[in-house]
Amino acid sequence: MSEKKGSDSDFPMENGETFNGNGADGTDEVLSFGDRKKIDELTAQLENTKNEYLYLKAEFENYKRNAIKERSDLVRFGAERLIRDLLGVLDNFERALETKTTAENFPNFVKGIEMTSAELKSLLQRHGVQEVDTMGKPFDPHLHEALGAEETSNVPEGMISKIFKKPYKLHEKLVRPGQVMVAKKPSQ
Repeated sequence: MSEKKGSDSDFPMENGETFNGNGADGTDEVLSFGDRKKIDELTAQLENTKNEYLYLKAEFENYKRNAIKERSDLVRFGAERLIRDLLGVLDNFERALETKTTAENFPNFVKGIEMTSAELKSLLQRHGVQEVDTMGKPFDPHLHEALGAEETSNVPEGMISKIFKKPYKLHEKLVRPGQVMVAKKPSQ
């Protein structure tokens, strides 16, 4: 029962050759029906696994491409909500600048500017921006930049005596250090 090379019962191998049941010693090796069925099952399973791998590989490539796009969009448009809210405050400032100030409406003008300032501070707080309380506090190099030291008896030595720029945090991260003057003892 020898099989011819290239018959329909040959099993294709990876190296391009076919396995037809011939033994290593040159004798014909007959595959049983169960062996052929097992080979067919394994071949089908291998083909299925290969297809699943290719599908997952394509899905992962799509995921990577989408993640890069999302990250890029977040960088480009992440501040959109804050900007939209800030535009309302800008509108109020522009209306105030269009107002002709006179002696009669000056108190109302000042009140309008104060209200707009309060609106801006509230907006920043809603977006996680907090002013760091600084005046009269000890100098902290993690929160402040010392622009100099001034002799004063109004504030204890090492405390902040003047603030040029207030420090602000975005949630827990310092986004702008405060620029301050630090008190020192007056010289006699």
